Amino acid sequence: MMRNSMSRWTPAPPAGREPFYRLFETLFNQDQGEDIGTRSWAPPVDVSETEDAYVVKAELPGMSREDLDITLENNVLRMAGERKFDRDEKKENYHRIERSYGAFSRAFALPTQVDAEKVEATFKDGVLTITVPKAAQAR
Repeated sequence: MMRNSMSRWTPAPPAGREPFYRLFETLFNQDQGEDIGTRSWAPPVDVSETEDAYVVKAELPGMSREDLDITLENNVLRMAGERKFDRDEKKENYHRIERSYGAFSRAFALPTQVDAEKVEATFKDGVLTITVPKAAQAR
């Protein structure tokens, strides 16, 4: 008879390495019993620089423009938001939940003066692209 259930397998750590494995488990918080709303996460971000601007790209699948808040103050670009778990779905129906949900906040100090009045942001296919032009004197 074939069982149709999934369980998490955690191998025994090599002798003498238990503290390392415990730290690894704690850091990556892989406990499936934890409440989805308490997980912390941060979207992966690429920050690049051209001659005229800084470009920040963040992967935000499953989110909409309304879920995001972007500010620029004193050359610090901040983006925050929340990816919500659909509470209408029953958690018991899931075999595994690996995608992260909840609030996030990221901040990036830009090294040169920027023109805050000309910042542009686009959101397409789950990727947020923020273009922050450098101030004329910084070019």
